[in-house]
Amino acid sequence: MEDILIKTREPVETVKGSTRKRVTTLVGILKTIGYFSIWSIILISCLDQVGVNVAPILAGAGIVGLAVGFGAQNLVRDVIAGFFMILENQVRVGDVAIINGTGGLVETITFRTIVLRDLAGVVHVIPNGAISSLANMTKEWSAYVIDVRVDYKEDTDKVVDVMRETAEALRKDPEFRDRIIEPIEIFGVDDFNESGLTIKARIKTEPIQQWSVGREYRRRLKKAFDAKEIEISFPHRSLFMNEASKPLEVLVKQVAANSNG
Repeated sequence: MEDILIKTREPVETVKGSTRKRVTTLVGILKTIGYFSIWSIILISCLDQVGVNVAPILAGAGIVGLAVGFGAQNLVRDVIAGFFMILENQVRVGDVAIINGTGGLVETITFRTIVLRDLAGVVHVIPNGAISSLANMTKEWSAYVIDVRVDYKEDTDKVVDVMRETAEALRKDPEFRDRIIEPIEIFGVDDFNESGLTIKARIKTEPIQQWSVGREYRRRLKKAFDAKEIEISFPHRSLFMNEASKPLEVLVKQVAANSNG
């Protein structure tokens, strides 16, 4: 059974060996539950055969089970949610995920909790049953989305060419070529704002590599823009003065008069 499950899921896995680990965990839990159930039945049957009245035991077990069920509703909910989370391969150890608005590296997954460590090193322990939203940022592949803001006077075609050339050079770099999956996707002009326009692009990478690739791409793009004299937009205002009133000349005369007085 275990081998069948592994062979079924292994072709669609991107991380080698992850299917075997997940299936082994699930099968181990199911075996434990099965063994416990079988030995419980065997024990009760043996007691019945030797003349022990098992009716009170069964009734007591039922009452205890009912009490435990009421007292451990959250625990049962967490275990069931954790079971299906692992079964459906929603998130794995080593992924970067955002759970209920909290992001971090997944360090531990159990049937009761999931543990995240954020960039500041803070550990977040989240019960599986309390998870209302889960976003996996590193499943199968990742992407670095970049908004490049340039001045209105710049030729957008020229900017796009420089962005593409810089990304292609990064793909050919031995240090980064294994991290980048596809050539850069440039979506085009995405926004106009008060200081310039925005060109949106995306680089698809191996899982968890989007940030290192993105930082290096920004560094190289800044140098390329400087070399091509492309101006990155920044907040600024233009002041226009009426030539007829000559406000600066009037201001200078007033300052001179005050100084002489």
